[in-house]
Amino acid sequence: MANFFEDNKALSFQLNNPLMDEIIKLKERDFRDYGNIDYAPKDVEDAKDSYNKVLSLIGEISGDVLDVNAASVDEQGVRIEDNAIIYADGTKENHKVLTDAGVYGLSIPRKYAGLNFPYVPYVMAAELVARGDCGFANIWGLQDCAETIYEFGDEQQKSTYLPLVNAGYTFSMDLTEPDAGSDLQSVRLKATFDEKENCWRLNGVKRFITNGDADIKLVLARSEEGTTDGRGLSYFIHDRKDGGVTIRRTEKKLGIHGSPTGELVFTNAKAYLVGERKLGLIKYTMSLMNGARLGVAAQSVGLSEAAYREALQYAKEREQFGKPIINFFQVKELLSIMRAKTDATRALLYETARAVDMYKIYEDIAKERKLEADERQKLKAYSRLADILTPLVKLFASEYANQNTYDCIQVYGGSGFMKDYPCERFYRDARILTIYEGTSQLQVVAAIRGVISGGYLAKIKELEATEVDAKFSSMRQILVSLRKDYEKCVEKINAFGSTSEAHEFNSRRLVEIAGYLIMAHLLIIDANRDEMFMASAQLFTKHAQEKINERRAFIENFDVEDLEAYRTLSD
Repeated sequence: MANFFEDNKALSFQLNNPLMDEIIKLKERDFRDYGNIDYAPKDVEDAKDSYNKVLSLIGEISGDVLDVNAASVDEQGVRIEDNAIIYADGTKENHKVLTDAGVYGLSIPRKYAGLNFPYVPYVMAAELVARGDCGFANIWGLQDCAETIYEFGDEQQKSTYLPLVNAGYTFSMDLTEPDAGSDLQSVRLKATFDEKENCWRLNGVKRFITNGDADIKLVLARSEEGTTDGRGLSYFIHDRKDGGVTIRRTEKKLGIHGSPTGELVFTNAKAYLVGERKLGLIKYTMSLMNGARLGVAAQSVGLSEAAYREALQYAKEREQFGKPIINFFQVKELLSIMRAKTDATRALLYETARAVDMYKIYEDIAKERKLEADERQKLKAYSRLADILTPLVKLFASEYANQNTYDCIQVYGGSGFMKDYPCERFYRDARILTIYEGTSQLQVVAAIRGVISGGYLAKIKELEATEVDAKFSSMRQILVSLRKDYEKCVEKINAFGSTSEAHEFNSRRLVEIAGYLIMAHLLIIDANRDEMFMASAQLFTKHAQEKINERRAFIENFDVEDLEAYRTLSD
């Protein structure tokens, strides 16, 4: 019997972060549902007890069902029959067990058959599911679409579609098209209003759609005749039972074989407008994408955890030259940095999730009453923080998942290249994480705002000022020195102009320096609360120092004339 929640004390640690008490009180509106709904908590401790019980249940399902089924799901994949995608047998079992357990819809309000959990335990559940099966995490994670309906839909749409989440209905966000991948302003799928039926009709093609045969779809479509940019796009709900969508094919992919990716043809498909016209991309899709990016970060951390544990167990059991290979320092180094990277990205993941919780809860409260001045200030501050941390955690967590699964194979040696062991599947599954929901390059484009605005610098200084024990002083001194180097690097590149090629060329280095500093500080703060993070804090601080010095040296020696060489080799 395996339980992926109970065997990982880092998760309980994050649930008990000092900010969680405030998040819970705000989310529960001082526990107003207690006494009216039988499963509503009476206080903070009661709420945390509920989170622990539900996460323990998901952890058990992830360990005993999802993880057990993952290999067969990978082998069996999906197929199309009668315009429906048929899941692998293991995927069907995964979905049924989680549905029967009543653990879909964690973050949805109770009035819509949800559990009203904050975002932190919801993200934690996504991490647990991904550790069991990275591909299935997409089927699980796209219940995020319900958040968009809750935030922007009307009451009829909320009462119609939100209860379906806990009933096991699947969701998808249908955004990309053959000629509109990352550039969603180029979406061409057409939406026209049907006055007779009082609905909209969708016509066109969508491609690379995860959960392509989902029961409920959120579709980005061009509603304004004659437009060619994002201002002509609106957002729509399509219920698959209404027909009008043909599944042309499913993609044959490198990894995540249990997650269906479809090409869809919409032919007069009935749909209903979400929110206001013209805000489909500008407001609604951007909100959904931020949630999806945090979901991919959780997926990445879950896969990193799986890869580390797989490599660790093998290293303890595999003997060479008369002793287990874990006794060789070359192997110890690989395993240790895998652990430190996983702990670092997990710390950043939940720091981001707490910021999302705070601003989203205040936005929700603002629908009920006028916010006080200090509440408005908190909403703005946490919203800005979430905006700069979300692309950062998606960037680092997905890149580290690729590195950790790579190193898992390395620990296995030749055996890791064979399909007899899960590490080669981990490696294939990880590759998509730096690509979908915005490539790593696009995350840098989003994250560079945190450099230009000074948001990252402010966060770094805030973390520097957090009181910790004297035993962390040497690590802190290293990071303070590196922060000063970061400021010099920003100053040099800003001198070229924020819209210059030089700035664009060095943006990833600046973003990564900020990320290393933030994660190292977060680990020190975590280690100050619990000794179990001490080794990771020490190793990651050294790792950050090495990586930052490398990027600093490049920036210090950068000259605009260097750009010509890059143009020459890329033309």
